[in-house]
Amino acid sequence: MTVHTPSPREREVILLIDDAPDTVRMIAEALDAAGYTVLVATDGATALKRLERITPDAVLLDACMPGMDGFETCRRLKQAPGMRTVPVIFMTGLAETERLVEGLSAGGIDYLVKPVVPDELVARLRAHLRVAREMNAAMRARGEEAEPAVAQLPNPLTQREMDVLEWVARGKTNRDVAEILGMSPRTVNKHLEHIYEKLGVETRTAAVAQFGRLARP
Repeated sequence: MTVHTPSPREREVILLIDDAPDTVRMIAEALDAAGYTVLVATDGATALKRLERITPDAVLLDACMPGMDGFETCRRLKQAPGMRTVPVIFMTGLAETERLVEGLSAGGIDYLVKPVVPDELVARLRAHLRVAREMNAAMRARGEEAEPAVAQLPNPLTQREMDVLEWVARGKTNRDVAEILGMSPRTVNKHLEHIYEKLGVETRTAAVAQFGRLARP
């Protein structure tokens, strides 16, 4: 029996909002291994800007961040086009019931207590994504319009960055890309750093997952 492996464009997109680098790295690696594309924002303002380019399938949100906290971020996320049925899961070190209630009232659907256990996070995320898919399918069956995804903004990458990403998407190593495009491996690495930053991703796989969308005319 042939097992179907999802292509990068079939991977569901998770917006991870947290200002702790170690937490971001651990969760991003776990989600990538579980088959998700991860977009990262380190604060609420950056997360809202991410929504101008793409609508995620789910959001993982740190409750305690400097500046705009997680609760206000959630309220604003939920006001954005296409976000009404997107599940938001809070991650918090807070045990106070009042703050947890505040998070759910702001539009969150669940919460995880830090330090987050990757297996538990993935299991809960899968459950909420399944419910969201079923909800959207039921809305369509009733003739209701599921909220349209936000219109995609122009490609933020330069042509040279797109050339690099295209060859990476074809499975080439950095050294291969350097030889094909006539540049040094160090220059390829620098282009990839810029690509990750512009796309708000942490991994090579996550960047490749967005190539199909960016390459569309």
